[in-house]
Amino acid sequence: MPLTIVAKIVATPGKEAFVQSALEKLIAPTLAEAGCIQYDLHRDNDAPGTFLFYETWETRALWQAHMQSQHLADHAAATEGTVVEVTLHEMTKIG
Repeated sequence: MPLTIVAKIVATPGKEAFVQSALEKLIAPTLAEAGCIQYDLHRDNDAPGTFLFYETWETRALWQAHMQSQHLADHAAATEGTVVEVTLHEMTKIG
């Protein structure tokens, strides 16, 4: 059964544009990963520093491999100090 991930990222005030650009750079390499079905980035209309990835993965193991990918490690290093919160939710579609 596919795994849905909802990832919420909140940028440090004043760093919204930088964080958005960095998050956008994750899309192409992630979509090319084994097991990635969907990887959609959203920005909150009322809180422009709040971003959400809506992801669908074939399996939890393939998502875990994504979490260890070099492009995510590079992203974490590049955005250090510009993100105040990251929340991950592992979910299963029920309807």
